Amino acid sequence: MARGSAARSSIWFAAVVTAAMLQGSAAQADEISQILRGYEVISEIFPKGTKLNFAGKDWALVGLGSYLVNSTGCNDCHTHPNWAANHNPYMGQPKQINTAVYLSGGRQFLKSDGTVLVTSANITPDKWTGRPAGLTLAGFLEVMQTGHDPKDGDILQVMPWPLYQWKTGRDLTAMYEYLRVIPSLPTNQNAGP
Repeated sequence: MARGSAARSSIWFAAVVTAAMLQGSAAQADEISQILRGYEVISEIFPKGTKLNFAGKDWALVGLGSYLVNSTGCNDCHTHPNWAANHNPYMGQPKQINTAVYLSGGRQFLKSDGTVLVTSANITPDKWTGRPAGLTLAGFLEVMQTGHDPKDGDILQVMPWPLYQWKTGRDLTAMYEYLRVIPSLPTNQNAGP
């Protein structure tokens, strides 16, 4: 009886370990597909000849970061206007993100009285340090996880940090790594809602 119980325990343990390994493989395959899709997105967004800085960057994190940044709406707030001239898919035109101001900020969010509450930040790498929005990884994580602006400590009122705080550390690090690759642009001066 003890021998049969031990055998069943061993079989159960082996089944759990095998299931965990298979699930891990599926998770790894899913992340690999996201990384590859992230590189497809890079090639769709940036015209040939765009200077991207891949030197010293983690290949997998860049691809995953591209997938996450470009599929979770960062462009909606940090690129203004979102679409290149005559390339707005909402108007039945062929889609092309506005790379001239891609993630360089400038979208204004208005209060109910029409005054500006906040203008979205430029999150491209600054030209001196190569850091997105000039933030260290720790500063970037602080913004994404707590909503506190590391420059003045204020809570970011329109940034969806309550949702981004659920992303894993790897997800957020990947987003940061991707943002380090894209072209550094001056802050968008064509602000508007």
